[in-house]
Amino acid sequence: MPSMPLARKLPRHALTAAIALLLPAQVALAQDAQTAAPAQSEARTLDTVQVTAQRKIENLQDVPVSVTTINTETLDVLGSGGNDVRFMSGRVPSLNIESSFGRAFPRFYIRGYGNTDFRLNTSQPVSLVYDDVVQENPILKGFPVFDLDRVEVLRGPQGSLFGRNSPAGVVKFESTRPSQDFGGYGKVGVGEDNMWNLEGAVGGGLTDQWSARASVLFQRRDDWVNNTFPGPNDAFEGYDESAARLQALYEGEGFEALFNVHARHLNGTARVFRANIIEPGTNNLVDGFDEDKVSLDGLNHSELDSFGANARLSWELNDDYTLYSITGYETLDTFSRGDIDGGFGAVFLGPGNSGPGIIPFASETADGIPDHSQWTQEFRIESNYDGAWNWQGGLFYFNEDYDVESFSYDSLNNNQQDGYERVNQTNDSWAVFAAATWQATEKLELRAGARYTWDKKDLKVEEYFADGFAPCIRYQFIFNRPDLAKCTIEQLAAQEPDGDLSASTDDQKFSWDLSATYEINDDVNVYGRVATGYRGSSIQAAGAFNAKSVAEPETSTSFEMGMKADLWDNRARINAGIFYYEVKDQQLTAVGGSANSNILLNADKSTGQGFELDFQAYLTDTLLLTLGSSYNDTEIDDPDLVVSACGTGQKFPNPEANCTIRDPHVFEQDPVTGDWTARANIDGNRLPQAPEWTHNLTLRWGIPMDNGGEFYAYTDWVYRSEVNFFLYDSVEFTGKSLVEGGLRLGYTWGYGKYDVALYGRNITDEVQVVGAIDFNNLTGMINEPRLFGAEFKATF
Repeated sequence: MPSMPLARKLPRHALTAAIALLLPAQVALAQDAQTAAPAQSEARTLDTVQVTAQRKIENLQDVPVSVTTINTETLDVLGSGGNDVRFMSGRVPSLNIESSFGRAFPRFYIRGYGNTDFRLNTSQPVSLVYDDVVQENPILKGFPVFDLDRVEVLRGPQGSLFGRNSPAGVVKFESTRPSQDFGGYGKVGVGEDNMWNLEGAVGGGLTDQWSARASVLFQRRDDWVNNTFPGPNDAFEGYDESAARLQALYEGEGFEALFNVHARHLNGTARVFRANIIEPGTNNLVDGFDEDKVSLDGLNHSELDSFGANARLSWELNDDYTLYSITGYETLDTFSRGDIDGGFGAVFLGPGNSGPGIIPFASETADGIPDHSQWTQEFRIESNYDGAWNWQGGLFYFNEDYDVESFSYDSLNNNQQDGYERVNQTNDSWAVFAAATWQATEKLELRAGARYTWDKKDLKVEEYFADGFAPCIRYQFIFNRPDLAKCTIEQLAAQEPDGDLSASTDDQKFSWDLSATYEINDDVNVYGRVATGYRGSSIQAAGAFNAKSVAEPETSTSFEMGMKADLWDNRARINAGIFYYEVKDQQLTAVGGSANSNILLNADKSTGQGFELDFQAYLTDTLLLTLGSSYNDTEIDDPDLVVSACGTGQKFPNPEANCTIRDPHVFEQDPVTGDWTARANIDGNRLPQAPEWTHNLTLRWGIPMDNGGEFYAYTDWVYRSEVNFFLYDSVEFTGKSLVEGGLRLGYTWGYGKYDVALYGRNITDEVQVVGAIDFNNLTGMINEPRLFGAEFKATF
């Protein structure tokens, strides 16, 4: 077994104390350097932030939407450990990102509003838009973060200009565009567990009108979690990932064309589930928990390939109008297999033949998308009047067609496949939209937007069979029932009330928004906004443990008001706001329970309210502070909504749940299997994965040198309060509050062209359960471990 890295052996509090002792020394050194350095002629000020939240370039301070941006330097720092897109979680107020698939399938939440569904045909209420093209499938949302100009997070419904499946908000990624100037960068990072993070870009003019930019990324890390069971895998959590982007820009007289081709490859292990790591009756990790070890008898593997291309064209029709065309294509191929029970064996095999803890039965599954295509087309026209009025409008088309495959395996019989299902889903959507801006007075600006969407979805189960431990019923595993040991697609269809494994939806929805911005003075704006959004219907296929289920469209209405101000002669900036939203017929996913179910539900209503704060300031010319904070109070409002809770010990006549359920609940016995299920009323519960509080802070202290160099220290911290992992409320499946910090000590020279640094991520080695599996035992997933490394970057 490989030896444990020295940094991971150090007590976290001792390491924290050492870092704390280093920081005052950095401050003292900075003060000495400031004394020696010549005085700067002008005080440092914050740069103006340009955003495209309203589909056109504007000053962030003038946009009547709650928006936070992440710039290139911050992205570099947060991603220095080779982490995937989840490193942004909590780094923006009201933004949470988590995954039960690891790097492949991130789930986004804004203001507590998201979707915990892990199925590959699921939709999310947070839309991700990469270079003006929506990334609808959740696998597409995990494209690596590299060579970006900025990230914009738009909170609240964006149903007018961005459309369907954006009732919670939009996350926008903007790649660095080509230009006529030759330039680029190269970056090499190394870290523990043989971690490598290589990244680079180069671009420049090809002719007077053509320019291009090529960007590449490669990341890898060895397995760092050792498997103590002699299973098919010796270790886990390693990966290698590569991505590339090629852009070509044509700039003619009154015409511009930007072409983009991009691809991604991921090979590694899927998310590692760890059996019985939660102490019963608490949400603590069990005594003696070792993050570097597991005991799994199932196979774990993840592989993903994606490819996309888009063309963004614009024509200046005359001085008053610009026409835009955005055409996008995306495709992917993915497969992910994991040991869901998080251990080895099963309790019915006898003492010593299962663990850790009690493993009631083995569960090993895989999901994949072997065939996928997404086409999008948008035409938009925008006015460029000199007067008080301006407007934009357009048409949008979306088409997606893909297959989803699901597999089950018998971990107790050489991991042989014993179940299979293939589902095809198609989705067509058309929309017409418009927005207008009116400068009503010198200080008051009014905006309005509207969108009408037609959305059609079709799902069909094309192939199905189940054998052995995946019987043809929707309940618990049955033993000694040879008549139910196998199941065909015809037998599965016979169990459906309508005898049909197919389902179709056809929705039409109208979305709108109204906003006003009032300029108090040259530095302070206040705004108010009312907006609506919607998410189209969702379908879940029938399977071994689930009936077919369809969730009707959900609609959201949000009210917010806020202030945006530049302070201290542009040395500081504060954006703050309060909000309230209601979601009617919110789509929820009841996951787990004794039956290992995955059922779509509609709650009558859910609500959210709170505030957000973004603050940046140069406290001195060499000390930059950023601070973000948010409060989200969410609640499910449906007195009759009941879901299955965690698995039961099957103790008759007094069944007991495997977790401590806080909600009102009863036990129901299945008339066929005799198994017991805990049924919990979730009315009044907060939404899952919705922390009430998030805070983030960064401090960058620079120490300028006479030769154009600079020593610097950069530290970043994020706090997230406790979360529910599931719809029901229980002691064990409530994630504790989490604090993670990073530190970067470096030197730049050549007036910022070169940078060398030592860095640490999760420097206090905080280890917490951040996700769970509840149908089998107290299985959990943990956050990323502490990582130290070094990095060099050259810009040219």
